[in-house]
Parts: sequence; C-alpha cells; structure tokens
Amino acid sequence: MRILRLLTLASGLALAATTAMSQTTVPGVPRNETIILENPEGTIKNPGWFNIWTINAGGQWTGLHQLALDTLWYIDPERGLEGAWQNSLAAEKPIYNEDFTEMTVKLRPGIYWSDGVEFTPDDLIYTVETQIKNRGMRWSALLALNVESVSSPEPWTVRFKLKRQNSRFHSLFTVRFNGIWMMPKHVFEKAADPQKFDFNPPVSLGAYKLHSYDPDGKWYVWQKRDDWQRTTLGRYGEPGPKYAAYIDPGPPDKRVIAQLNHNLDVVHDVAPEGMFTLSKQSPSLKTWFKNFPFAHPDPTLPSVIFNMQNPAFQNRDVRWALALLIDAKAVSMASYRGAATLSPIGIPPTGTHPDDYHIPLQDWLASYEIDTGKSKIKPYDPNIGNQIADMLRPTMKEQIPTDPAEIRKAFGYGWWKPNPQAAAELLEKAGYTKRGNAWYTPDGKLFSIKLMVEGDSRPILTRAGTMIVQQWRQFGIDAKTEVAQGTMLDRRNAGDFETLISWSVETYGGHPDLSYFLDSWHSQFVAAPGKTQSPRNWQRWSNPELDKIIEEVRRISFDDKRTVELGREYAKLIVREMPIIPLMAYNVFTAMDETYWTGYPTAEDPYANPVPNWGNSRSMMVRLKPKQQ
Repeated sequence: MRILRLLTLASGLALAATTAMSQTTVPGVPRNETIILENPEGTIKNPGWFNIWTINAGGQWTGLHQLALDTLWYIDPERGLEGAWQNSLAAEKPIYNEDFTEMTVKLRPGIYWSDGVEFTPDDLIYTVETQIKNRGMRWSALLALNVESVSSPEPWTVRFKLKRQNSRFHSLFTVRFNGIWMMPKHVFEKAADPQKFDFNPPVSLGAYKLHSYDPDGKWYVWQKRDDWQRTTLGRYGEPGPKYAAYIDPGPPDKRVIAQLNHNLDVVHDVAPEGMFTLSKQSPSLKTWFKNFPFAHPDPTLPSVIFNMQNPAFQNRDVRWALALLIDAKAVSMASYRGAATLSPIGIPPTGTHPDDYHIPLQDWLASYEIDTGKSKIKPYDPNIGNQIADMLRPTMKEQIPTDPAEIRKAFGYGWWKPNPQAAAELLEKAGYTKRGNAWYTPDGKLFSIKLMVEGDSRPILTRAGTMIVQQWRQFGIDAKTEVAQGTMLDRRNAGDFETLISWSVETYGGHPDLSYFLDSWHSQFVAAPGKTQSPRNWQRWSNPELDKIIEEVRRISFDDKRTVELGREYAKLIVREMPIIPLMAYNVFTAMDETYWTGYPTAEDPYANPVPNWGNSRSMMVRLKPKQQ
C-alpha cells in the first residue's frame, strides 16, 4: 500500500507540472513527430557500439534490432499484420529437400541498405561464413553446428547444405524475439577484425536509420528513411512516426510519472501497482487488455523448475506432491496482484496456443487421474479463473470481465486444486514420513528445499516464489527462498540450484510449433552434473518418450498438422511427469499513451506484440498514426 500511496502522490505532483506536455526527454526532434519508448536495458555502458553480432558489447534494444536490422523471416507472437508468418528478406517460405539436409532461400530483390547499396545474396553468405570463421561471434556456434556450406547457385537464391537433418534450421533466421540479423558485407569486409569493429554509425536495412544518440547511453533516436519503400517493412505502408526514441526512463515510479506527463509513449513494463495507478489516473492510457489484467502475456512460462539431477526430485510422486501443495489463487495474488494468466500445462496460454492446446486439452485435463497409493483423485480445476475474478471484483469492480471467454483469456483455463491430503499420501508412497509437524526423507533426513529467486531484479516472480515456499512450509517441509540477485542466470545455467522460479519454455506464440524450446530438451543436450547446461533445458530432464516426440518433430515440416498432435503429446507428458510445475504466462505490463500516437496493438486488434524490446515490435510503426492535437 505504501508503494501505491507514493506512486499516487508522485503522479499527482507530476500532473501539476503543466509545462511537461510540451517537453521531450530527447533533444533535437519534434515531440509530435517522435514516439518515445522505454529500453529496458537501461543506460548503455558502451553507447557507441552497434556491432550486434559480437557478444556482450553495447545495447541491442536501443532500436537497433527493432528498427535498423532485418533477416529472412518473422513470426509474430500474435496475429501479425498479414498473418503471424512474415516473409521479410526472403520472398517465400524456406524450401527444404526431402530429408531436410538442404534449405533453399529465395530472396526478395529491391531491398536497400540505408547507404544506397542493394541487399544481395552476398550479404547473407557473408553473414554466415563470417560468423562460422569467427567463433566468438553471437551465432557462430549454432551456424558451425549446422552448416556444411552456403552458396548462391542462381540469382537471388541461397542454398544451405546442412551437416545433419534439421527441418527447423530456418528458425535461426526467423525473428520471434530476435534472429540472425544480416551483416552488410560492403561495410564489414573493410574492417580489419569483425569482432572489434564498432559498426558506428550503423548502416540500416530497416525503415529507420540512426539520427543521434546520447554519449552517456541514456537515449537513442532513429529517423524514418526517405526511401522507406525500399525496405521490407515498406510493403505494409509508411511508418507513422518520423522519429523513434528509445530511452532509459529510470526506475518504475519515474516511468509512471513520465507517462502521466506524456513524456514516455510506451512503457516496457511496470509493476502491477504502477499499472493500476496509470489505469486510474491516465485517460490516455492504452493497454493490451482493455481492463484487468491489462498486461500482455508473453509466450514464456514461469515455472517451478526442479533440478532433475538432484536425487530429491527424481521421484514423480514427490514432484506432484509439491504441485498439489500450491494454491494458485494465492500465488496469483502475491505475484501479479491477481493479474496472472495461469497455465497447468507446459505451454504458455498466449497467442494461438489456447486454440491449439489449452482448449482442446480441457476434457483430458478434467479426466486426468492420480493414484496416490491410498486414493485416486482428479486434481484439475477449470474454475480457478472465475474464482480469481470473483476475488478481485469487489475492489476492481467493472474492470474485471464477466464474460466467461474473457475470464479464461485473462486468467487462464484452469490449474490444480490444492490437496494437502493427496500430497501427504504421495509422499508416503515415496517413502517419506511425518514426525510431529515435519516431513522426513526416506533416509531419515529433514525434507528441505531451497527455492531460488532473483530478488528485486524480478520482483513479481520473487513474490510468487516466496508464496510457494510459505505454502510448502505450512505443510511441514523445511522450505526456504534463496535470493540470487545478479547471479541467477549463471547459477541456473550451471545447475547450481535445487529448485528455482524461472522459465525453460519459450514458444513462438503465433505458431503452434514448439521446437523453439522443445528441441533443446532432447537428452543429447543434457549436461553432466557440474557442467554448463546449454539453453533451454534448465531442469536437465531426460525422458525417452520425450526424445521420441522431439525426433519425430525433426522429421516433419514446420507447418505439418502433425506438429500440433505431437505438441499435445508433449503437454500430456509434462502433466504426467511434472519435471517443472508450470505456473503462468510472463505477463508484461506494457503501458501505451495515446496523447501523441494511436493505433497500438491490443487483445482486440492483436496485429503485433506491443512489448517494445521485441524485434517484432517494428510492426507497430506502420499502424501508428499521429493524434490530432
């Protein structure tokens, strides 16, 4: 409540500054021609570095990968401008041979770099060969693993010969969040070392080019190219904003104030409390959902991830017992203040996934049964979304949807019923015993669990983890949160955890294929204990049935109808085995202000992901229109 009071006070003071409407947070550009977006990277430490093909150098979300770069294809996490799939530099979809050992790309002619040089097959070949030769570059390992050779057998055609069968090789050049961006050969070939070249100023392949940037790294301004028609975005129409500024607006309270003052058009993400303040005080606010929960559900899936190489979590009954001790309603309230979109299966409830997976699996989930050794239970509850809506309605009133379909879309299609009795029976089945108020392992040790969280750097998931630990402790498990602020990713990758709140599931969202994350879950990629795990199987789970699913996916095309059937088999396997406890979509509270610009994507018009650091957010530019002042 203290945060809400402070935000409200600060917002009121900011609104009193009547001159703020005419001010801008970036110099040298007219405010009414500029869209100002938050860069969640914050202040860039090496602001003059634009070589995105090197690792850990400069900024990526400064507008560079959203507006200046391009690649072969895009898949929007939502509906897309003309469908989720976009042929970008490629004129059509990837063409594979029969056994998926070759991929042919037909390129789109007439696309130009901002310095007037035409994009050609030579740029694509140079991009691939340069990164394979320079093993320290961002995509060099993936390209070296897959590519035997790359050539241009005929004009505007590039052919890849692959080292192994791979029906999803094109995904490396397909933007979900990002992809392998094209390098301008005519620029980089003049550099002595492509890994030490700063690429400043960057030559743009997108509809915008660099206008200026802050030498202290706080803002970047991009200007619409005069020849925007000669870019791949141009076929959708002229981008509305003449300028786009990506800035560091400071901590959450300052983001709220900046938007209330109309000095920040798109906030990447605020805490739920900040969004609630904006919803009450800003008449020009636009959000993904018109009402509660406001946020955009990203195609990622925060979960309780077990370290499956830890003997304590290798028994499925133990994992299920821990799931049945979680009250999802309490976790939703603690983490997102109720604005969570729950998921009981290993697929986020976003994009096309509800239609492909969540809704078709409802009958299976309702009939799913667990044998505890003493009883048989059906744990699924399809009404949890309604229960959360009812809990919120007294305070949020008309902002809470009443239509059943809207409730499911906002709060999810169901989750598991808390069942401490069944959890106790499952633990007893696994050889655990309870003495007094404490549970003990089969070898007589106190049943202890550490749940790792990120702390203040990701407060929503930290609050979720804290609530889950509290629920486990109330049952008699010696559970503790372990804060790994600043070290979370390194420890996750190294397997230095017992359980953690994170995500190992990331999907396209706008396409049913799950290989974006699923292929990495094959047992061939599981690292030995003590070794670094490559993305994204952070749970280090091996399962022969899962391997068979993945191997069949590898043998069929990206758009094969069998893809959805295999995805449903995977979802059922995750429910049965519970190597992770799926919780909810990662809801991003992206706030958009309509004082200067209209036409933002929403759940009612989901033509793009509105989160401004995603590469797909470039689609917004052609739909944004200046608001008459």
